[in-house]
Amino acid sequence: MLTPKERVKTACAHREPDRVPLQGYFTPEIWRQLEQHFAGRNVLEALGIDLRGVHGRWQGPKRTGPADFYDLWGVGYRAVQNEFGTYHEACDLALARLQTMDQVQAYDWPDPAAWDFSDLSEQCARVADYAICFAGAGTPDIVNGVSRGRGMEQVLADIMTGDEVGVAIIDRRVAFEYEYCRRGLEAAGGKIDILCLGEDCGTQNGRLFSERVFREFFVPRLKPFIDLAHEHGALAMLHSCGDTHEIMPIFIEMGLDILDAMQPEPAGMNPERIKRDFGDRLTFCGLVSTQQTLPHGTAEEVRAEVRHRKTVIGKGGGYILSPAHCIQPDTPLENVLALYEEALGRPL
Repeated sequence: MLTPKERVKTACAHREPDRVPLQGYFTPEIWRQLEQHFAGRNVLEALGIDLRGVHGRWQGPKRTGPADFYDLWGVGYRAVQNEFGTYHEACDLALARLQTMDQVQAYDWPDPAAWDFSDLSEQCARVADYAICFAGAGTPDIVNGVSRGRGMEQVLADIMTGDEVGVAIIDRRVAFEYEYCRRGLEAAGGKIDILCLGEDCGTQNGRLFSERVFREFFVPRLKPFIDLAHEHGALAMLHSCGDTHEIMPIFIEMGLDILDAMQPEPAGMNPERIKRDFGDRLTFCGLVSTQQTLPHGTAEEVRAEVRHRKTVIGKGGGYILSPAHCIQPDTPLENVLALYEEALGRPL
């Protein structure tokens, strides 16, 4: 039997491992249900998850203001509750108040030197048998990340018009996140297996930007992260929601190894089609529906979808079985358990 690390690396080398590797993404509400269900057991171990995350520790100043809490960029958030769960929504959009280059220069930007990586190597040692992941879907996360502080419409306009102020804000974020990754990878000394990145490049109905805009604006900002991962012996994984099939050839040109948060619902994201067209050059992570099957299907429908993914999409490697995104609070726990029981081929 392979170790989890060996299992993930085998699949990412497009060879079929002893079983399909597993990943998991959960909202806090689902996580609490799993903790209660497993009654003191390690949830990730119980579910057979093959990847583990390590991270730096922020030692810089904590920002305050009238909102519930603030992020590193000075953006404030408040808790918004619906009938199923609680979400933190941006309400104090500090970056939207930057209107001139002088204001951009004068802004109190976070300092990447305030990250502490002194125990990162020790964190890696504790999970040495697993595929070790560093950073995440918020790195650099240009569109979503900056939109939380500036507004989605404004950020899209900034990109399309090349607005000097908007692009300068974007590049501040990209430079900060790159430095975070560089310092962390160096501190880990080659123990990181996967550098996790994020940039939502698609919508439910197709790509978010034209191929030209993606090549001209995003590739120069994203490819250095992929190159950095490879320089440190790590694979590069990019989280992207939505339909990205039209720009998957560009992902491949950039050297991307793993495409994460793969949604099966958009018309262009048929799992068998993308496996046929790109599965020999990209490893896919996701493809278990968090929009339909998990929240609204029966446990047997979940099992059927998982069986298809692990036997058809996982054939020959190149696949990490996972929910397509964080499992939402309106999902029955029975369905969550059915996903992992079917994937593992045993009861939990």
